[in-house]
Amino acid sequence: MTTTLVIGANGQIGSTLASLLAAQGQTVRRATSRAPSQPGEVQVNMATREGLAAALAGADQLFLMAPPGFANQHELLIPAMDAAKAAGVRKVLLLSAMGANADDSIPLRQAELHLERSGLAWNVIRPNWFMQNFHTFWLHGIQTQGQIFLPVGNAKGSFIDTRDIAAVAAKLLSSDEFVNAAHDITGSESLDHTQVAAFLSAAAGRTIGYTDIPEDAMRQGLLGAGLPADYAEFLLVILGAFKAGYSERITDGVQRITGKAPILLAQYAQDHKAHWA
Repeated sequence: MTTTLVIGANGQIGSTLASLLAAQGQTVRRATSRAPSQPGEVQVNMATREGLAAALAGADQLFLMAPPGFANQHELLIPAMDAAKAAGVRKVLLLSAMGANADDSIPLRQAELHLERSGLAWNVIRPNWFMQNFHTFWLHGIQTQGQIFLPVGNAKGSFIDTRDIAAVAAKLLSSDEFVNAAHDITGSESLDHTQVAAFLSAAAGRTIGYTDIPEDAMRQGLLGAGLPADYAEFLLVILGAFKAGYSERITDGVQRITGKAPILLAQYAQDHKAHWA
């Protein structure tokens, strides 16, 4: 029986992935940053690597992602890859981000390259912006002022549901059909934030709008929410890439790997409407 360690197993992607792998009959170790509260959970601190070696012992596969809040993701991810190899792990699946391969100096790209050269069986998935951001990171403005506040102009994005990301990861961790390759994965439609707001409005039964804000207003909001300054700047850089049009591209990755069409934003909005109602 295959044993897979899932980093970030209490998050949007990791929790769904862990359930999908368990349903396939895999033994899943759910790594979280908190103390274990149920069987199968292990505590791993990705920043200090505390608990990582013990969690990897006897594992066949690793789903690896950087925790939020860190701009230099490679400083956490590369040592984890090395620890996985030392522990005898066979395959590592790295969660990266669409556009990370634009420049080899980008921290996530440095992690990708290290994995490709590691000698391990590997996959990299690069999802576009998550639909789930609208009921997590961008939720406060919607709840308090009925607005999505972002500095991205009228640019479009092929938003992807995290459930589709988990489904892709589950397929890659249950088959070697697509091994040793990176996959850009997106939704099947490109929408600007005014269009997104219209879908949220229809599902929630109230008017939600979109306001394009200056970059500095976004910066102050991020810092005011307690984000580290370097991570706030990292978010502003990737939001700038969105505004420049780099998130509009649509790929067939989800359909090709899972055999199913991506979840539409209208369906996502309906499934999560309680957050905005």
